[in-house]
Amino acid sequence: MLLHRTTLMKPRRRCAAALSAVALGAGLLAGCGSGSADDKGASSGKGASGGGASASAATGAFPVTVEHAFGSTTVDKAPQRVVSVGYTDDQTILAFGIKPVGMTDQYPNPAGQSPDINTQWPWVKDKWGDAKPEVIMKNGDSGPNFEKIAALRPDLIIAVYSELDQAGYDKLSKIAPTVGRTKAEKEPFSASWQDNALHIAKALGKAEEGEKMVADVQGRLDAAKKAHPAFANETAVALSWYENSVAPFTSTDVRGRLVSGIGFTYQTEIDKVAGGSFYTKLSPERVDLVDVDRIFVINDKADTEALKKFELFTNLDAVKKGKVSYLLDSEGPAVGAAISQGTLLSMPYAIDELVKSAEQG
Repeated sequence: MLLHRTTLMKPRRRCAAALSAVALGAGLLAGCGSGSADDKGASSGKGASGGGASASAATGAFPVTVEHAFGSTTVDKAPQRVVSVGYTDDQTILAFGIKPVGMTDQYPNPAGQSPDINTQWPWVKDKWGDAKPEVIMKNGDSGPNFEKIAALRPDLIIAVYSELDQAGYDKLSKIAPTVGRTKAEKEPFSASWQDNALHIAKALGKAEEGEKMVADVQGRLDAAKKAHPAFANETAVALSWYENSVAPFTSTDVRGRLVSGIGFTYQTEIDKVAGGSFYTKLSPERVDLVDVDRIFVINDKADTEALKKFELFTNLDAVKKGKVSYLLDSEGPAVGAAISQGTLLSMPYAIDELVKSAEQG
């Protein structure tokens, strides 16, 4: 399976450590260079969309200036043709009623399958409707397809939940105003889902609406924590089986933040071993790092079965006591995908399902 930045799947995108952002996947570009954005404002343009998607314009107070890891970008007018380069940025953009004309495929779309699986998750399907955005990058690619992006004639490019480096940013900013990851984000994918959502909301002229949406999701997390005070007495970790290894996610990864967000005490020793990545692959002698009270496994069936045959895992106390939640990633209800994406749209579903799985163990 790839480890998308949002889930570990077999080499799709990965962080510096080789996993990608939506699941741990391949080819995350490491680098937070600084620079100044192309300062031309986003043009409003007409609503025709590329890639079959129906373009919907942002509405809000403009101009807006957004500071980010590569400088600052001013958006002069409400954008109508938005391209999403970040692995989950399309979902955040959708949350504000805007259908990107281009997007990154977080999960490999089965050959010949239409529509794209990434537009069919339960939490985004209605938002996309019949729109068919152009795929400008796939999980595991070394970078976006700049020619495709230029052909879509975007007036705004969002590359927030992304491992984009300075060189890639410079190329994108020559095509259209581009907003990179948050200025405070030292490592790709380390910013909180709240910060990413507010960052994108500002670029779309939806800052106040973004604050309300974030508060609503945070309210769900707080309610789950309040309703389950016993969670605070348990240490927990979220992990995948990746490249024949147990691969836990760090506490700063969206999966770790969600587990702690509903009240569990996360195993932060993983952060030290990960060395800045959003996950790490454990050698056999370090499987003790996931010897915790509660384990959340995010994998599809084949990898879950392989993990269950790994003796060092099956000998863990949590496994013996049945304190493990096996959450399908992209298959079935795709609970793992919802957790791994951690967006304004996926979080309500992810919170409900994660709490339900914890209650059953």
